[in-house]
Amino acid sequence: MLADVTCAVLVSVALYVGTTGGFTIELLGVRLASHDPWRPLLMALVIGFARVATTHSTKWLFHVAAVGIFVQAIGAHYQPSVGFTDLISFGEQFQDRALPSLRALPHQVVGGSGYDGQFYAQLALAPLLRDPALRVALDDAGYRARRILFGWTAWAMGLGQPWWVIQAYALQNAIAWLLLAWLLLRWFPSGSSRAFALWAGCLFADGLIASVRSALVDGPSLLLVAVAVAAVEGGRPWVASVWLGLTGLGRETSALASVALLRPGWWRRREAPKVIAQGVVALLPLAVWLAYVRWGIGFEMSPGGSNFAWPLSGYVRKWTVTVSALAESGYSSYARFSLFALVSLTVQSAYLVARPRWASAWWRVGAVHILLMMVLGWAVWEADPGASTRVLLPLTIAFNVCVRDEPRFWPWFILGNLTILHGLEILRVPWIWRYL
Repeated sequence: MLADVTCAVLVSVALYVGTTGGFTIELLGVRLASHDPWRPLLMALVIGFARVATTHSTKWLFHVAAVGIFVQAIGAHYQPSVGFTDLISFGEQFQDRALPSLRALPHQVVGGSGYDGQFYAQLALAPLLRDPALRVALDDAGYRARRILFGWTAWAMGLGQPWWVIQAYALQNAIAWLLLAWLLLRWFPSGSSRAFALWAGCLFADGLIASVRSALVDGPSLLLVAVAVAAVEGGRPWVASVWLGLTGLGRETSALASVALLRPGWWRRREAPKVIAQGVVALLPLAVWLAYVRWGIGFEMSPGGSNFAWPLSGYVRKWTVTVSALAESGYSSYARFSLFALVSLTVQSAYLVARPRWASAWWRVGAVHILLMMVLGWAVWEADPGASTRVLLPLTIAFNVCVRDEPRFWPWFILGNLTILHGLEILRVPWIWRYL
């Protein structure tokens, strides 16, 4: 009885977290600030919850609390006048260049240049790229246009109505997060602290939360990769190839996940033609779309600036810059989040290399993303922590799936999932984010 009451109280805390006035907590009608003497009691309740949450009767409550925290954090971005457009980060610098259909809509605008989601959102307003104003509205038309899938899905969810389309685009990352939370239970079924930790490590990783917060293409692309891997594991490679074909349209580097189709023995005489055909199905949609963008619309196919470089040059430079920033400014510097990202990505890569499992589809996906990490350029590594954690999200999932049966689990898990700290900071989880 006491366990159930404790869990109910803790879930209430998660679901009623407030986000106004310095991040206070509202529990059962009592408003508690982070500096109140009630905080030790709340922390004691958290510890009590941890002791009982993995019993049969309460095994789902940690999951419910985690989802509740996420939904509350996303809901905090809603404003009646502009909806959820705060999630997209439309920059003031690009407003004069924006599509007329966007300028006609009320939407949240932030100072400065904003972020990449503002360009993908405008693709959703012109999903066939026929609006000539796109050439001016997009910072790099050829580069952005090849990632069209989630412009199409937002347009479809919004029934082609500009206001609804923009809202759908802003929220589809959150929808993808919720669907991924459900799908990940396939690999991390509830019932143990280890399974919950791995599940949460994937969902609250910096790269995934950053994608949600800035309405980018990485989170939804990861969902499609996970669906494809599940299909491969379920013995349905043709279905997997279709999903892989879709995810390549969302983010071209996601096409690398096609290595999941290279199951053991694929090179044998009877298997090789089928695997090659499945690979063609996986890569053909992207190839056709790129041809349409280049020759049908006339956009130049930009390689994306300095996204790629000589092997390990970007990685080594990131370590150098991060260590220098921490030496100069100490732990208070945002470079600490770069350090967490570098340690996590290094540990994830080292583990997969040290524990090769060619028979595992997730291992194959993780391995090819290690190769991708080696050639990422400075444009992906710069900033704190940078885009690398988003680009390499499949590596994070692969690591967590492969490490689940590791005898020395907790050291590997902790070091491989340090990016959770920045994920929680992005969400501004009460009591926690101030100390990260």
